[in-house]
Amino acid sequence: MDSTRLLRRSGTFAAAAALLLSAVVPADAVPARAPEPGGVAGSAAAAASPAPPLRPLPTAVPAALRRYYGQKLAWHSCGGKRAGFECATLRAPLDYAAPRRGGDIKLAVSRKKATGPGAKLGSLMVNPGGPGGSAVGFLQAFAGTRYPRSVRARYDMVAMDPRGVAGSEPVTCLSDARMDEFAQVDQTPDDDAEVRRLVAAYREYANGCAARSGRLLRHVSTVEAARDMDLFRAVLGDDKLHYVGASYGTFLGATYAGLFPSRVGRLVLDGALDPSLDAQSVNRDQTAGFQTAFESFAEDCAEHEDCTLAGGGPGVAGTRLKAFFDQLDSQPLPTGTRRDLTESLATTGVISAMYDQAAWPLLRRALNDAQNGDGALLLRLSDAYYERDEHGSYTNLMAANSAVNCLDQAPPFRSPAGVRRALPAFEKASPAFGTSFAWGALTCAYWPVKATGGPHRITARGAAPILVVGTTRDPATPYRWARGLAGQLSSGRLLTYEGDGHTAYNRGSSCVDSAINDYLLTTTAPPAQRRCT
Repeated sequence: MDSTRLLRRSGTFAAAAALLLSAVVPADAVPARAPEPGGVAGSAAAAASPAPPLRPLPTAVPAALRRYYGQKLAWHSCGGKRAGFECATLRAPLDYAAPRRGGDIKLAVSRKKATGPGAKLGSLMVNPGGPGGSAVGFLQAFAGTRYPRSVRARYDMVAMDPRGVAGSEPVTCLSDARMDEFAQVDQTPDDDAEVRRLVAAYREYANGCAARSGRLLRHVSTVEAARDMDLFRAVLGDDKLHYVGASYGTFLGATYAGLFPSRVGRLVLDGALDPSLDAQSVNRDQTAGFQTAFESFAEDCAEHEDCTLAGGGPGVAGTRLKAFFDQLDSQPLPTGTRRDLTESLATTGVISAMYDQAAWPLLRRALNDAQNGDGALLLRLSDAYYERDEHGSYTNLMAANSAVNCLDQAPPFRSPAGVRRALPAFEKASPAFGTSFAWGALTCAYWPVKATGGPHRITARGAAPILVVGTTRDPATPYRWARGLAGQLSSGRLLTYEGDGHTAYNRGSSCVDSAINDYLLTTTAPPAQRRCT
């Protein structure tokens, strides 16, 4: 699994692990916001080979798409515990290039109407990232009830699961049992035999996706999902798109702005990606991002008595963590279940806690337990990351993640030889995670369809001000990416959060929250280069 390209908001992890976390840390300490493809504008790489711009689409709706833009949604109560939410199905063309021949795709959408008081400002679309995160699930679990009251009063809160995700004809690749095995595959091969086993696992995964979801795999790109967003906007009756996207959701929102700049309303892009980087640069930058986050965790960990990594500073802590991973490579730990804690699962468990510092106490306990021979808590952290429930069922998060990433960008590596050449750079970026992240980036080399996208710049010339938010020690979307995207956008405004964790909105900074809320409610963007703590 290419875990280094899974771009999820901290809250997605928190939502998936809510019961787990609440048993260890106070529930109100866990941000309830629900969460893996780059660089800085003007960087050496960008200067050497500037990425082409994303060109806007014509403003007029093509004749072949008018029936989609003119459809009426049959809203109905979502039922169950989702009181107050309405659900519907939106039809979109599977293939925008041949809408009359390609058939339709059905997209799950949901809304919660503005609660008032105050004049309604339209619809506010939300997306939690991924790619592969359920926007509908996020709306119903968090945004529709726990976004600031002032925002919910003035906007209909809406969401659409992107094509191939959750309720929108989900991509599937492996059975739950095979996903268990895939998640345990050794991503730090020590010899040629282990490399062959890793490659075989990636091939099986790709072949499973082709067999189960072949119709969809060529049509789950971010560009197509952004076109679906415009369709949803029109069907809702809004002239402009108002949107809050986090992590990968920033790429989706920026892509919308690039395609439809005249229809941009208030766009918040939190935990931003820079689309001008190629896939290898993205993976390497993210490797360094998780190293930065781990060093922050290690410094905090050293201040607590239950820290097994304490003593000697972050560098020594990283060495100890690497030694722990190496030990698991040959001696997995029991977990009290049929699955042992392997090196791969432990690595995933540790990086999952890097998304949100509210999970750091849980990680300290998990590492402490592991030192005492019990891998259960690290396994549960890994399961939360994979969205695997206690019954062994997976959501389609990982399948959709691969499908979108492998279509949006050419593979970072095309063979094991490419990974071996890049290993020194990845290991320099992170001694603890570099090897695993480099080999994990080989997934798309065996994908059954060719990529249709590539690195590009998004200027969205003519768009209204777009608010880009970056966190200085963000593990999954390094801060430099936010600076890069804000620099590309002709109307980009950068809001910086000096802190830890992935994304910034609704995570405890009154400075960040007030700036974003004011923008959403008054269209007033904060001053350029504003910094918050």
